[in-house]
Amino acid sequence: MQKRININAAEPEALKAMMGLETYLSKVDISKTLKELIKIRASQINGCAYCIDMHTKDALKNGETDQRIFLLNAWREAGSIFSDEEKVVLSIAEEVTLIHQQGLSESAYSNALTYFTENQIAQIVIAVVTINAWNRIALSSHLQVGGAFA
Repeated sequence: MQKRININAAEPEALKAMMGLETYLSKVDISKTLKELIKIRASQINGCAYCIDMHTKDALKNGETDQRIFLLNAWREAGSIFSDEEKVVLSIAEEVTLIHQQGLSESAYSNALTYFTENQIAQIVIAVVTINAWNRIALSSHLQVGGAFA
């Protein structure tokens, strides 16, 4: 797979806007652990090797375990490996990533209200939307695992 256009070189203002979302997300209430789970799970669904590689490494640096990363794509069957709060976030991550299937379901949203404020749910949704945008940039431009983004 040959690398394609360098989005940053071609449209630096677009990447600047994306980095604005990252700056926003660095300041929100949801934990780094939840943010990394969102990033990895959405990237798995989208088949973005570049982002899976990056965010599994980031998660490990943040204290995530190998076991939880290995089981992430089977989180529903992983028993108590993931907390109920994490399961709610993973459900939202999957439903928003696969928005064309059913959208964010009433049950996922209702479950989220059990653990999170409306502001935090908005932050979770923005985190999912942001990683999906990054996945699409990486996949469209054929970014290579371990390669530089710019």
